[in-house]
Amino acid sequence: MPHNTLSGLKSIPYFSDIPDEILSKLAACAVRKTFPKGAIIINEGDEAGPLFVVLSGRVRTFLNDENGKEVTLSMQGQPSYFGELSLLDGQPRSASVMTMEATVCALVPRQAFLGWLHAHPDEAGMGLMRGLTKRIRLLTENVRGLMLFDVYGRLVRTLMELAVEENGEWVVKERFKHQELGSIVGASREMISKIMKELSDDGYVTVEPKSIRIHRKPPTPW
Repeated sequence: MPHNTLSGLKSIPYFSDIPDEILSKLAACAVRKTFPKGAIIINEGDEAGPLFVVLSGRVRTFLNDENGKEVTLSMQGQPSYFGELSLLDGQPRSASVMTMEATVCALVPRQAFLGWLHAHPDEAGMGLMRGLTKRIRLLTENVRGLMLFDVYGRLVRTLMELAVEENGEWVVKERFKHQELGSIVGASREMISKIMKELSDDGYVTVEPKSIRIHRKPPTPW
C-alpha cells in the first residue's frame, strides 16, 4: 500500500482538525524518503532543516554525553513528527535521531513549512502549539521518573509504556537489547540484565526471540 503524505499528516492529532484543502498544501511540499534500520537521520548540532513526518517505521531520539554514552529521550512511530524545534527557531538540532527499523518519512522543507504556517496561522498554529505542549509534558514526565523512581521502577514503567495489551497480557513487540533499555532508563546494561533476570525468574516476564511478554504487572515502588 503506497504511503500517502496527506493521510499521514491527517493521522497526527495536532493536524487532524486542519481542513484538507489547507493541509494538502503542506503535503504537496513534502518529499518522501526511505531510511534503513539503524540510519542516523539527524545528528545533534546539525543545521536547522526540514520537518520529518513518520509515515511508517520507528525512530529514537537521543543525546550523547561527554563520554559517548547515549541517553534516549523518546521513541516514536507513525503517526508522529520530529524536527520542529530547529525548524521554528533556526537553531542547530538539539538531539540526534536514529531509525529503529526501516522507516519512511515525509520531509517538509523548512521555508515551505514556515511559509505555510504564516499563510494559515489560525488553523496551523494551534495544532503546532498543542504538539509542542505535549512534547514538554513528556519531557517533564521523563524528568519526574528520573527523580522519583529507582532503576527498577524506571524499567518497569518503561516496559509497560512500550507494551500493548494482548489477551490479558502485555507485549513489547520488539526485543530490545539490554543496552538499549539502559539508554532509555538511564542505567548500565549490567543493571538492566540483573533486573530482567529477576523479573523472568519471578514469572513476571518472558523474553521471547522478537518480543518481551509481560504476564502480570510487576510491583512498582508506589
